[in-house]
Amino acid sequence: MTPVDASSGSPSVPTGVIVLTMAYLIAAIIGAIATGNGEFVFYIVVMVVLIGAILVAHRRIRLSNGVLWGLSLWGLLHMAGGLVPVPQSWPIHGDIRVLYSWWLIPERLKYDQVVHAYGFAVTTLVCWQGLKAIVCANSRLEDLRPTPGMLTLCAAGSMGFGALNEVIEFTATRIVPETNVGDYVNTGWDLVFNLLGAVGAAVGVWIYDRHFRGAERRA
Repeated sequence: MTPVDASSGSPSVPTGVIVLTMAYLIAAIIGAIATGNGEFVFYIVVMVVLIGAILVAHRRIRLSNGVLWGLSLWGLLHMAGGLVPVPQSWPIHGDIRVLYSWWLIPERLKYDQVVHAYGFAVTTLVCWQGLKAIVCANSRLEDLRPTPGMLTLCAAGSMGFGALNEVIEFTATRIVPETNVGDYVNTGWDLVFNLLGAVGAAVGVWIYDRHFRGAERRA
């Protein structure tokens, strides 16, 4: 995996990823406007900016199709989380009946927390693929095996993006009168689940390289 140069052309994005992403963005825009959800109008703008940033990164480092699908699914879970209502019988945290408030396990585990763990697991994979592309390009290596230090750096990078996410949510509370962001305890739990996702992904990369790719190299 090496950064793309002008002669090799831009890497493509799977058509399914484009269709899925455009479909839920359009649905989210319609839903946010129809319900007067100013918070998610703000988040949709942020999403569009992030999609642009991901496309720029993909042009340089060729993210795998699996990671591109993972990022698109994360966006879907995020948009659905703030806009899809839940039945009255479902337990929620707070007063706003959307997926983000839903207790999957009452008083123990929320939809929001699962999405945080998942999202920053994917972000860790983005960081790893970016690091791998840069190192291979500058050292002319064909491949790069992950080390604990490299994976720690990738997990820390993912946590940094997680902190940026909290800054964006804080900004939303300053711009929009009423949000479903939550309090300081909610922010703390968000960071905990970001950490769990980041570490889980880093460990997954390590295990995959040692057991699956290691077997391929020995074959």
